[in-house]
Amino acid sequence: MRERQALHSARRAREFEAFVAGAAGRLLHAATLLTAEPPGDNPRARRLLAVSLAHTYACWDRLHGEDPYDRARQYLATRFARESWHRYGGGIGRARRHAAGPLRGLTPQERLILVLRLYEGVAEEQAAALLGLPAERVRTVCDRATATLLHPPAQPARPVTAEAKAATP
Repeated sequence: MRERQALHSARRAREFEAFVAGAAGRLLHAATLLTAEPPGDNPRARRLLAVSLAHTYACWDRLHGEDPYDRARQYLATRFARESWHRYGGGIGRARRHAAGPLRGLTPQERLILVLRLYEGVAEEQAAALLGLPAERVRTVCDRATATLLHPPAQPARPVTAEAKAATP
């Protein structure tokens, strides 16, 4: 009996290691986009990925033909949404103060929907079901986030100082 359990555990570990080798890079990139951290310095994204992979490993035997990548991505997204909800005081509509990634100008909800829809290729209806939102809301947020990325808001003009006035001819 113990030998059978040991063989099962070894097989499970090999399967999971193969999954991580193939999927961890893409999941880390998605987590980095979600957290709006720079790719080289992304501790929050790495923590989010580790928790997601740990959850996937814990559920490994219960997947029964389900795609483990989908399970890991789903947990990554819901965990990010939950952390953002708690971090930003009851809503994921607020932007981070010190965001530095390519999606830094977006709110956490906009980043989440944009990453799911455009980077991960999740269908609108699936993203809506995952987030508990109407499909129209997902479409609207995705369109608004895309427009923000394509046409970023203008930076406010800096006031002209006396030194700058003297330097201009």
